[in-house]
Amino acid sequence: LGLWRTQKQNYPWETVIKAAMRKYPNPMNPNVVGVDVLDRSLDTEGRLHSHRLLSTEWGLPGIVRAILGTNQTRTYVKEHSIVDPEEKKMELCSTNITLTNLVSVDERLVYRPHPENPDVTILTQEAIITVKGVSLSSYLEGMMARRMSANARKVTNTKMYN
Repeated sequence: LGLWRTQKQNYPWETVIKAAMRKYPNPMNPNVVGVDVLDRSLDTEGRLHSHRLLSTEWGLPGIVRAILGTNQTRTYVKEHSIVDPEEKKMELCSTNITLTNLVSVDERLVYRPHPENPDVTILTQEAIITVKGVSLSSYLEGMMARRMSANARKVTNTKMYN
């Protein structure tokens, strides 16, 4: 299942990027229970590269765990982001590294200032969700896509940190 959407965030790019880099953990998205920075560096063009490991706890309903054939609810996601302050662009790509035999989720978020209004940031979200080898896979893919889309919107509903 592919997901693609664009949305406006009514904050300047710099504010949104600061919030996106600090968004976990937060009470608006309690599924992310831990964040470990594996590597963070500047390249020769002044772009900030970050590699993080996210620990997530998805309180999946019993029926979904039964369909997937697992009781595992703790999952791990690798995330790579590039913040380009010159171009005013942040690209964040993430993919799960656990339960890959059951589901794969590849997500890409791109934050850019609105071309006509610098006080607004445009977020483009793309995700490919594949549930493998289980019945009702399209139902599960749709459920995951809706949850991911709702979570991407939460960055604007979360207190913008200074």
